[in-house]
Amino acid sequence: MRSIWLWLISIVLAGGIMVYQRLTGPTTPVRGNVEYLGEKVSYKLLRTWGDDSGAGISVETTNKEAAGLVQYRRYNSHDEWKVIVLKNKDGVLTATLPQLPPAGKIMYQVWLFEKSKQVPLTEEPVVLRYKGAVPDWVMLPHILIMILSMIIAVRAGLEALKRNPDLVRITFWAMLTLLIGGLILGPIVQKYAFDAYWTGWPFGHDLTDNKTAVSFILWVLAYFIIRRNPQKRGWVLAACILQLAVYLIPHSMFGSEIDFTQTPQ
Repeated sequence: MRSIWLWLISIVLAGGIMVYQRLTGPTTPVRGNVEYLGEKVSYKLLRTWGDDSGAGISVETTNKEAAGLVQYRRYNSHDEWKVIVLKNKDGVLTATLPQLPPAGKIMYQVWLFEKSKQVPLTEEPVVLRYKGAVPDWVMLPHILIMILSMIIAVRAGLEALKRNPDLVRITFWAMLTLLIGGLILGPIVQKYAFDAYWTGWPFGHDLTDNKTAVSFILWVLAYFIIRRNPQKRGWVLAACILQLAVYLIPHSMFGSEIDFTQTPQ
């Protein structure tokens, strides 16, 4: 019964941390609402796009007279701002941003027209990063195994609080799932998305790659140390805490990005 409760606690803690990471990451859509033409208009502006076409912008209203525009330019570039007029179809305003290669970023801001004034949806432009399409056969296992890795890591940390012969076995699985999900499937996903297997140290500054590597190294150390000396349970607890800490760092921070200042418009 105690083991079941520990697994349930692990699932809840791991789930909460992963939801937090998802909601605070740089790819989470920008959501909000504005007063426009006598109604409250809700919006969701994308910050990542993985289709083969340009990113779609959509703002739903109930007014067939609604109008607006999108101004945009490539992020990290010397481009001038360009404008796309939003199309109105039964009150839904839409536009398509230009397609960019994987890891290319575009910044855009949506404005709605109301009489003689323009209503911006956001105070600052939104930054969107393009990525390549990632097939389900690698994306789904990557996600599922990373979730499992987090759950097992928390379970190992809880087990380390009390002397238990199962600690070595659980630590091994925490190490193995992180290896498979983060350091084998993760680079494959990144290759499809951004045409690079690894953009962390020493080739780049991708925090997702770096934090995964650091966390894995500590799990390896913890496993071999407690395998030789089961009394040193603090290493497993430290590995668990580190993995929890690195998951609080938003996913995809300082990830792949094209420097358009070095490329023509």
